[in-house]
Amino acid sequence: MQFFSKHQIALAAISFLGAASAVAPTASVAATKVPGQYVAGDFHNHTTCSDGAISMQKLIKKSTGKDNGEWGLDWFVQAGHGGTGSRNCTLAEDASLATPAYPLVTDATTGAIKGPTTTWENSGVTLKGNVSGTSPSRNMWRWQSIKEVQYPITEYLAALKNTPVFMGLESVVAGHEHSSMAVITGQLPTSLDSVVLPTTPGYTPQGNATALAQWSYCFDRGDSDTSRGAENQWSCEVTGSDYSDTTKFNWNTTAMKLIPTGSGVGSGVGTKGHLKTVESLKWMQEKHAGGSYYVPAHLERAGPFNPDSNNGFNVEHLRNFNNAAPDIAFGMETQPGHGASAERGEYRQLRNSFVGSATRVDSVGGSTYGGTGVYGAQVGGVWDALLGEGRNWWFFASSDWHNRGQFGPDDRRSTQDFYPGEYQRNYTLVRNGSDKLRPQAIVDGLRTGNNWASSGQIIDRLAFIACASYAGRGARTAASVEALAVSAANGNTDINVSGCATMGEKLAVNPGANVIVSIVVRDPAGVSSSPYSFPNPSLLQVGINQPLNQPVLDHVDVIRGMVTGFRQPGAADYAGEWPRNTDWLRADGSTADLSVVPAAAKNTSAALLKSFSAAGSNAWTAFTAADGTQMLKMTFTVPAVQASQYLRLRGTNLPASVPYETDANGNPLPDFFTNAANTANLRVPCTTVGTNVPTSAVSWTAASGAIDGCPAHLATAPAAITTASGPVAVGQKMVSYDVAAWADLWFYSNPIYVQVKGSTVVAGVK
Repeated sequence: MQFFSKHQIALAAISFLGAASAVAPTASVAATKVPGQYVAGDFHNHTTCSDGAISMQKLIKKSTGKDNGEWGLDWFVQAGHGGTGSRNCTLAEDASLATPAYPLVTDATTGAIKGPTTTWENSGVTLKGNVSGTSPSRNMWRWQSIKEVQYPITEYLAALKNTPVFMGLESVVAGHEHSSMAVITGQLPTSLDSVVLPTTPGYTPQGNATALAQWSYCFDRGDSDTSRGAENQWSCEVTGSDYSDTTKFNWNTTAMKLIPTGSGVGSGVGTKGHLKTVESLKWMQEKHAGGSYYVPAHLERAGPFNPDSNNGFNVEHLRNFNNAAPDIAFGMETQPGHGASAERGEYRQLRNSFVGSATRVDSVGGSTYGGTGVYGAQVGGVWDALLGEGRNWWFFASSDWHNRGQFGPDDRRSTQDFYPGEYQRNYTLVRNGSDKLRPQAIVDGLRTGNNWASSGQIIDRLAFIACASYAGRGARTAASVEALAVSAANGNTDINVSGCATMGEKLAVNPGANVIVSIVVRDPAGVSSSPYSFPNPSLLQVGINQPLNQPVLDHVDVIRGMVTGFRQPGAADYAGEWPRNTDWLRADGSTADLSVVPAAAKNTSAALLKSFSAAGSNAWTAFTAADGTQMLKMTFTVPAVQASQYLRLRGTNLPASVPYETDANGNPLPDFFTNAANTANLRVPCTTVGTNVPTSAVSWTAASGAIDGCPAHLATAPAAITTASGPVAVGQKMVSYDVAAWADLWFYSNPIYVQVKGSTVVAGVK
């Protein structure tokens, strides 16, 4: 994929209509927004400090570097699992990663490289707290590694690269599974701008990650240390909370934190864990409201909530989080990583055990849907239920990088993960003005919801705006709104115009207003990051010959839902579990409909409003942008609005009715038919032979060129089966692993709210 330089342009302010009266303005009046740009980043990934395969140096270099085989992210949060780890992820693999402050470390006796799998003990690091494990592989608590080891090298590399690289955490969540989070207080201070970096080993940081380390000690489920952070002597009390009620809490006076205990049916450990997690959000809201975020990760994967153990998240838990800390718990990572694995996202049927039950439960939804969990992918599902309340609840994606499965970390193929920036990206509007990118501006940007996520470089630029128009002197034309969107897309920025709104914002209008919506996207020219140049096998089923590494946007959908206000705790429509197992995803890969979903987890008003493509009645218009690249623009009007509502976007490289990929309405089907974990379900053959197809035993890097035929590692048909393309024989290569991911690409935008005077107030969005 060809990536283009970003530049900022001045936007001309246009006339606007005041909220109370339809009066034609006589002067240009702009809203007060600090200028910003959309920048790409990732906040969920792993090194050898938790369960990843590579060092921090290598992960940061691969993710933020600009050379061939590096992915060029603009910002990066290193966020491994909470709990403990035995390996020293700060040590480099080889001399190419060495820096003056962190040179290559070798054994004084043997000369062997002490790389990132070297244990903390064999690195000479003193372990603190209630240390677990067996020497020389005893574990370091994550609080210590973040505070004393990982943060210093992160700060150093951020200064060396002049890139905002900071520390976060994939918390092991009490009562649930995992969440991507950070507390940025103390990290990358402005004094770092003028620091003189050392030319010899060793680095003394200007800032610190003490607040994040304390959170890890206090609230991560994987942290059972009772030392109070050794010399730190932390207390985890939240002001105003009473921990004396043992039916709700298990307060440990030695550790000065909540440690939910118990096991088995009736233990309530999941319920108590959830309450602990809510306390963690209250703690962040109290102490670090402006410098924290908390985004549940792959939240459908572990199945529904289990009151007696630690499993998944139901819709009520997301509401509880957002109620407790609206500035911090403001979204979900429903487009998970692990996109190249045998089960996309590591979601699967009968994945999880529940205490006291012999029946295992599916990941919620049973699989991903075009790489997105059912909470985000299902029109009218959980995400729409939350948006229908008017909540600030945003859509995010992540890499969840660990390794490349059967391949080495530098191979272009994968049977597990993609690097941060290689496949999925969050594009966040960061209002840094003339200042450099800093963690605070990035977190502020995430919080606003002015964010969109894309897989496989299907698009790399988006402007999505809505403006009010009234009959008479307050009228705006579609052409004027479209000009705003074109200008924003040219500048890779948003709008700064009164009477208009973009993602994560609300547009306040009078009843009867026309809302003019304009969308501009860039489907970038050239090749993507995919190593495969052979035709997309999924599209070959419908007669489309499109190279996997040159995806083309097929259509953009506009989805609308009505806003009816916050649902109240204890009400019948507040709590509800998504249907389990074959009550949703059936054994044949078909799904139920929303009629089986409880009221709490759906918004039946959400539906497809418009769909734009290259041809037909709603055809987009291609044009040449200011930088010479081609963009697509599409504009329409929502007439005479009477009730509060929201609009959101999705788009894909797949047309409607692609067998095993999309339904007749263009919705993504479950990834049931391309998941290699059950080869009997595979249905899309990969038949291109090619002339440049390496064996799986050969390392294939960026310098090796494109692979022009179906790769050797694809799963094969275990028996003769009939597909939409006809019969296939035993041993036929089938679309699976990374080929399945590169074949099936989606982007999602966050919503624009329209608040109509006299209708429901969109209370969650300022």
